[in-house]
Amino acid sequence: MPRASTPAIRAFFDEPTNTVSYLVSDPATRRAAVIDPVLDYDHRDGSVDVRSADAILAAAQAEGLVIEWVLETHAHADHLSGAPYIKAKTGAKIGIGEHIKDVQRIFRPMFNAGDLRTDGSDFDHLFKDGERFAIGDIPVEVMHTPGHTPADIAYRVGDDAVFVGDTLFMPDYGTARADFPGGDAHQLYRSIHKLLALPSKTRLFMCHDYKAPGRDAYAWETTVQAQLDGNVHLRGGVSEDQFVAMRTARDATLKAPTLLLPSIQVNIRAGRFPKAEQNGVHYLLLPVHPRPGAEAGIS
Repeated sequence: MPRASTPAIRAFFDEPTNTVSYLVSDPATRRAAVIDPVLDYDHRDGSVDVRSADAILAAAQAEGLVIEWVLETHAHADHLSGAPYIKAKTGAKIGIGEHIKDVQRIFRPMFNAGDLRTDGSDFDHLFKDGERFAIGDIPVEVMHTPGHTPADIAYRVGDDAVFVGDTLFMPDYGTARADFPGGDAHQLYRSIHKLLALPSKTRLFMCHDYKAPGRDAYAWETTVQAQLDGNVHLRGGVSEDQFVAMRTARDATLKAPTLLLPSIQVNIRAGRFPKAEQNGVHYLLLPVHPRPGAEAGIS
């Protein structure tokens, strides 16, 4: 039996979005949280499925767990959240960092989303930096880790498990991009080192993996020491200015995630879609940005 301060952790990998969701529980009390659940959304035809969330719910039921929290590390840009479905099935509360309000204010005008509240009230709880709560009897500490987005947070569960969201990837893949609206490479560097100041044996759980070149299998668990020793974007004592220069140059070469536009619209609403139109259908907007000289092509 794990120690009382050690959570039981089960990972669920969604290959279409390269996302890792987690079922985290207290073995003693059987209370649990789900971190970063995925809604199965097909961008080609707009179809929605809940098979990924159902797999987590089935695992929780098989283990006799009561899910009390759905915890988001940030408003994801690469998958739609399954949080509302899990809430509907379990009564769990949906939590995210309090700076989601900043993200909502940034994206509301981009989608002309007049119905979107920018006070974070779509979520059940907004976590502050340093706030503490519990999964069963296991303490959880919230760490604000901005840079990828203004609202990123990490969850330190028990003695040695931290769910880092998109701030870090596996050591052989590097670090998060910082070029989304509200992102900041300077803040990202400081957030990374906030995480890496934790004890060296602390386990770090990633939100994504893309199999770095030369690696055959997906992976999503590492340690602080492994990141310090081998992260390809940090090793050698990279300074903040050096990191920012690298990150800025690298980000300029990256394409937008395939599901960026639908994901943001849904995830800043705590995983809910915009209200249905009069015909009962939910629609997602796709802003059109003509390149110079192409304006006549959309008139």
